[in-house]
Amino acid sequence: MEILPRPRTAAFFDLDKTVIAKSSTFTFSRHFYQGGLINRRAVLRTAYAQFVYLVGGADHDQMERMREYLSALCRGWNVQQVKEIVAETLHQVIDPIIYDEAASLIERHHAAGRDVVIVSSSGSELVEPIGELLGADRVVATRMVVEDGRYTGEVEYYAYGPTKAEAIAGLAASEGYDLDRCYAYSDSVTDIPMLESVGHPHAVNPDRALRREALAREWPVLTFERPVRLKQRVPSLPPRPALAVGAAVAAAACAAGFVWYASRRRTARALTATRP
Repeated sequence: MEILPRPRTAAFFDLDKTVIAKSSTFTFSRHFYQGGLINRRAVLRTAYAQFVYLVGGADHDQMERMREYLSALCRGWNVQQVKEIVAETLHQVIDPIIYDEAASLIERHHAAGRDVVIVSSSGSELVEPIGELLGADRVVATRMVVEDGRYTGEVEYYAYGPTKAEAIAGLAASEGYDLDRCYAYSDSVTDIPMLESVGHPHAVNPDRALRREALAREWPVLTFERPVRLKQRVPSLPPRPALAVGAAVAAAACAAGFVWYASRRRTARALTATRP
C-alpha cells in the first residue's frame, strides 16, 4: 500500500509586537537620522507614532495614515544606504527586543517540520534581514517602488490586512501548505483575515479589538513579555537556508524557496504535548 506524504504546513507570524516588542520600522528611525535620511522633527514624530502604536494598537485608519506618512518620508532615499544601515545596526536594534517566547515558538514549529513565515507590513529591506536573524524560511513584506536606486514614495505591494491572507493563500497554492493544519500569530485586529485563513489562529499580546474577537471565537490568547537577546537564550540558532524572496513574491504576493525539515514524526508527537 502506498504511503502518501504528510501535507506540508507552516506557521505564519506577524512581526511587530508579536515577535519583537516594538515597531520594526520606527525602531530604526534614530539610525536613519544619524545616516542623514531623516531630520530631527521626523525622529520625534516617529517616536510619538510608536508610542501610540504600542499603547493602543493601530486600527485601519491609523495604519493607512502611517503608510502614507512613511511613504512620503522615504521618497528619494537611497535603497542601498537603507540596506547598509539596517545591516550595520540589526543586532544592536532588533536582537534585544525579540520575545523569548516567540523565539522558542519558532524553534518548536521548525522541530515539528513546519516552515516559518514572517508576514509584516514593514518594508522588505527591514523584514528580510530580521527574518534571517530569526531563522525564518520566508518573509512576506511591503515593497516600495524603486527607480534609479531610490524610493519613489509609491507602494508596489502593501502587506496589510486582507493582502496578508491573500499572500498566505498564494504560498499555500505554490508550496502545498494545508492551511487547516497551519498556524498564525498576530497582535492586531487588522490581521483577522490572516488569522482566520488557518486552522490554528493565535492572538499574541492582542489589542482590545482582537482580544474581544479571539475570546468570541475561542482562539488561544498568548502573552509574550520577555524580550531577550538570542545569544543569551541559546548558544546559537541552527543554521538556516537563505530566505526565499523575489520571484514568487511577484507571482503570488509572497516568497518561495528552500524548505527545511527536521525530526518529523518523532518531534511532532513531542510538540503535540506542548502545543501552544
